[in-house]
Amino acid sequence: MSTAAPDRRSERRPSRSVVLLRPVPGTSVVHELWAGTKLLAVGGISVLLTFYPGWIAIGLVAALVLTTARLAHIPRGALPDIPHWLWVLLMLGGVSAAFAGGSPVVHLAGVPLGLGGLLNFLRITALSFVLLGLGGMVSWTTNVAEIAPAVATLGRPLRWLKIPVDEWAVTIALALRAFPMLIDEFRVLYAARRLRPRRVATTRRARRRRVAREAVDLITAALTVTLRRADEMGDAITARGGIGQISAAPSRPKHADWVAFAILVAVCAAAVALEVRTGFSGVPRH
Repeated sequence: MSTAAPDRRSERRPSRSVVLLRPVPGTSVVHELWAGTKLLAVGGISVLLTFYPGWIAIGLVAALVLTTARLAHIPRGALPDIPHWLWVLLMLGGVSAAFAGGSPVVHLAGVPLGLGGLLNFLRITALSFVLLGLGGMVSWTTNVAEIAPAVATLGRPLRWLKIPVDEWAVTIALALRAFPMLIDEFRVLYAARRLRPRRVATTRRARRRRVAREAVDLITAALTVTLRRADEMGDAITARGGIGQISAAPSRPKHADWVAFAILVAVCAAAVALEVRTGFSGVPRH
């Protein structure tokens, strides 16, 4: 007797979606770091890569991110699946950038080919992935409740200028808490909308009208859910003592944070020194 071949589509592993602003379960030295340390690290590395976006700086920061992910025990399942169409777009962008030419030039079958544009595109792509990984590390190792006290502590000098630092910290905290919650709500709304029966559209105009009507319905439902969630969050904040309690928690760096600061400064200083020595083109100066 012949058995039917299993359907490969049914065995296909479901794609992993992007998980943001939710720490990975567990604890590590990276999880225990002060949230302000992570924010300062992101700010310092962003400034470094803004002024020195060379391969050396990108490589050192990438090594730092990978080492931090190893120390934080970030599983591979936390990484989202990259869709195929994104790889196609990157390939098309690389081919388009290759037509720009530039130094260095290689000769292939007697034809000179400039690789400057392609190398610049690859450098910008690597820079984007490194920055995304840096933001993901902060998201996967930091509790959202720790962000507001850290921002309030870091912005304490600005209070002398009459800047509402506490209000800014509370706004950031509420936005970070509401963002994943609203994403889940929108996914539920979209799934519920797809389950509704649709009328068969026989003409192109009817299909366009159906798409527009569905978009209006989804936007209306999303606004309703957002307002309802905002009202519930406001009641919860009022019951717990007001917005002042969000940023009033004690938040200070510890001994491990100073060690992390020292490592970060050493990496940034090494990147700057090597970039200045070799130049942005990567060619050593004589």
